[in-house]
Amino acid sequence: MTSPLRIGIAGLGTVGSGVVKLLAEHGRLLSVRGGRPMKVVAVSARRKARKRDIDLAAMRWESDPMALAEAPDIDVVVELIGGSGGIARRLVQKALRSGKHVVTANKALLAMHGAELAALAERHGRILAFEAAVAGGIPIIKALREGLVGNRVRRLYGILNGTCNYILTTMRETGRDFDVVLAEAQAAGYAEADPSFDVDGIDAAHKLAVLTGAAFGARVDFPGVYVEGIRRVTAQDIQFAEELGFRIKLLGLARETRYGIEQRVHPCMVPLSAPIAHIEGVFNAVVVEGDFVGTTMFQGRGAGQGPTASAVVADLVDVARGRDMPAFVIPAAKLAAKKAAPMERHSGAYYMRLMVQDRPGVIAAVSGALAKERISLEAMLQRGRSQSGEVPVVLTTHETEEAAMQRAVARIAKLGAVAEEPCLIRIETF
Repeated sequence: MTSPLRIGIAGLGTVGSGVVKLLAEHGRLLSVRGGRPMKVVAVSARRKARKRDIDLAAMRWESDPMALAEAPDIDVVVELIGGSGGIARRLVQKALRSGKHVVTANKALLAMHGAELAALAERHGRILAFEAAVAGGIPIIKALREGLVGNRVRRLYGILNGTCNYILTTMRETGRDFDVVLAEAQAAGYAEADPSFDVDGIDAAHKLAVLTGAAFGARVDFPGVYVEGIRRVTAQDIQFAEELGFRIKLLGLARETRYGIEQRVHPCMVPLSAPIAHIEGVFNAVVVEGDFVGTTMFQGRGAGQGPTASAVVADLVDVARGRDMPAFVIPAAKLAAKKAAPMERHSGAYYMRLMVQDRPGVIAAVSGALAKERISLEAMLQRGRSQSGEVPVVLTTHETEEAAMQRAVARIAKLGAVAEEPCLIRIETF
């Protein structure tokens, strides 16, 4: 086929501008790789007058992005508006119903409505592609759809948010606490003015929900993800982690258990022997464990104009080639509505940091609270003394059930000698 693939782009922010730039710079190369030329016919964004470092002279401007879904001279709509509903959802629905393919980088939309949109695409014989929605330039969706399709995935985990990884890396390297490093990250442009979406784990949870659907043949279930951010991690915790042979990372983890699909996003103590412990700064990484292939790890830049635009254009090449595959690896009708495993059933080891009054009997009381739940201690560290007489005590446990650990923490928090709420971080073994 030599007729051009006619593209409409909704959203000309960082990623949208990058897509236009990449298509312009590599147009000839992409026409060879895609088997046909690629042409941006029309674009839409909130403000036409905004200064952009791209040439839009040859493209039609649509003030209403919905016009892209109805235009007869567009084959594929690229949705880069963002948001889990609203205009983004209506645009994708309208485009698919109008017989157009859709490429999107919208992880929130897919986390909330992925199965519905995949089914809609299949009913209309169109492609729904979203490589750019998870981990930026890392081709993890393509890996699950193609390279690893012969495997049953046993477990999947990864660093899915570059902002959190940057903050935790900088805290470790400088010894500064979360609030200070966050302010620096905002000033440097690595964190948003309102960082909640990133530092509270929501962004990573959206991405994990999408990955879980593709990896386990399950309907995307964002409400089934346990989410906990990094606000309570201190420089002290990071220092203790290093002493114990760990590094703290915000991870998204998914696996099938006898209780259902376990999906969780939270800070983890990762052994220094694990490759993912050494993914630093704004970089992302995803590890997939398959029954035949074993452990595979994908790493790279998880955000930014270039990496995300690269992923969008990879999907456009697939559309140009007519590579029509189910959005979530298997047909939407066969995606299983799998039960979410309760977090209380999670089993693992734990790190707990306490600030306690330095007086006799405190450790015995803490040990007694753990013993009541049959929780076995592996190690204990105590360092220094503060002017207030409070000292940090760190405990690590052998494997136990989450529910038992939470009950023990509640008991410990009520002890008179415990000065603040205990900090609990789960230990992962890879």
